[in-house]
Parts: sequence; C-alpha cells; structure tokens
Amino acid sequence: MENSNELQIAIITGMSGAGKTVAIQSFEDLGFFCVDNLPPMLLPKFLELMRESNNKMNRVALVMDLRGREFFDHLFQVLDDLENTSWLTPHIVFLDADNETLVRRYKETRRSHPLSKNGLLLDGIQQERKLLENLKGRAQTIINTSNLKPKELREKIQTAFSNSKTKLFTVNIVSFGFKHGIPIDTDLVFDVRFLPNPFYIESMRKQTGLDEEVYDYVMKWTETAKFLDKLTDLLQYMLPLYKREGKSQLVIGIGCTGGQHRSVAIAEYLGKKLADDYYVRVSHREITMERVQVK
Repeated sequence: MENSNELQIAIITGMSGAGKTVAIQSFEDLGFFCVDNLPPMLLPKFLELMRESNNKMNRVALVMDLRGREFFDHLFQVLDDLENTSWLTPHIVFLDADNETLVRRYKETRRSHPLSKNGLLLDGIQQERKLLENLKGRAQTIINTSNLKPKELREKIQTAFSNSKTKLFTVNIVSFGFKHGIPIDTDLVFDVRFLPNPFYIESMRKQTGLDEEVYDYVMKWTETAKFLDKLTDLLQYMLPLYKREGKSQLVIGIGCTGGQHRSVAIAEYLGKKLADDYYVRVSHREITMERVQVK
C-alpha cells in the first residue's frame, strides 16, 4: 500500500476475538479513516463518497465481520468489484487465532460468540472458521494473534501499513496556568513557577513567552538552564520507553501561574529541542496558539 496516488482501503476481518478492535485502533493511529462493522452491501456507496472526497479520505480501514452476517453474502461480490477497480488499492487483513486462544479470550471477557446460538462457545468458533475459510484464502495479510500481545499486534500493523509520511508517536506539549487548572489529559506535568516571573516587569506584562523579549528573559537565568538540561535529559530517557510500550502520543504539561510567560517560553524551547527526534505539537492553552515542530 505504498502508492500515494491511489486511494487505499484496508478491509479488516477474521475470527471473532482475534483482535479486530486493536487492529482498527492501530489503523486509526496511522491516520486511516476508520469505520467499524460496515455492512458489505453499503461498501459501494461508501467508496463513491470516498472517491468524491478529493483525497480527504485517501486511506480508509473498514472492519467487516460476522456481526453483519445477514449482509455477508454480499462481501464476495464487493471484493470482486474492488479488484477490478483502478482508482483504489484494496488490501484484506485477516486476523486469526487458534481455538484454544479464542475460547480463553471469550471466557475472560464473558462475552458470547455471535454464532453460538446453542450456548456452546466452541461450536460457534468452529462454525465461524468454516464460514470464513474462503475469505481467509483471499486475504493479502494473515496475522495469527494466538501468541501476540496487543502491543505486538499494533507493531505488526504499523510496520506493514505505515508510510514515510506517517508519524507513529506524537509529543504534545501544552503550556497552561495553574490558576486556571491543570489540563485533564496531561500525562506529565512540570511546574515552572520557581523561575523569575516576567509579569512583574511592566514592559513585559502584556506580552507572552512567544515574544522575543519575554523568551530571552526566561532563558537567561542559570536556574532555567539547569532545569532545561535536567528536564530534556529526563524526557530523552522516558519518551523511547513510552513509545516502546505502544503509546501513540504523550501530553506534557508545562505550568506557571497565569500560563502567559514562563510556561509558554519553556514549552517553545522543548518543542524545538524534541523536534529532532519526534513529531511535536506545541500549544498554549491560555493564549490559544499552536505550533508544530517537525524533524
């Protein structure tokens, strides 16, 4: 799926309990427009909308499984039509797992299998496997998740479907003022109220850390240099570990009293510093401005 001039569609299917939820989340992290449980009979109309979107939806991932079994007979005809379509690249991803693993997963979640009408879980799994046999044979990618952790499944999908423009790990740096509350979505929070405050200098009171005079004032102090040296060292140690654990993004909050001066300057500095290794978004909650730093 490397031709950026064609519309790309990944159809995620396979055994119930094999990891389709993790898979669709992984495609979403890769920038795909994702739809869960789309009935096959609606796919042609969806593709028309996709084609008319002027490349706004040029990468789409769809989950199709036996939750829509009343429409399942339409799927093979739709797949035949897709293979004869020149303006998109279809790719079927089939997720599988052995019966023992599927039984264990269903028992752990206490969910019922969509085909186990008589209450026997294994019977439903075996019936589904038989129904999906031909579909599995048409898949371009088959992933057996029996021995895979969710993180490992995400890595497989990211490796197979990412492209050179895809950023798999985003660092969001948000400046804020403590007097307005800590942003609820922050993963890490650092308090910079110990630094000298430009607010008390009349000429800088109405400025922000985006102004050169304020930025230089915050940066000129010895304690600022020491703090930034230790903080960047800490983040350069921690960020690869967060990435290794499968996180797609991390939110770092930098707070001062009002969120106008010190926190803004520090956030701007960190954005430039970390942009050498990561896709970084810098935003300032209290002054509603955003910058994006790209390597």
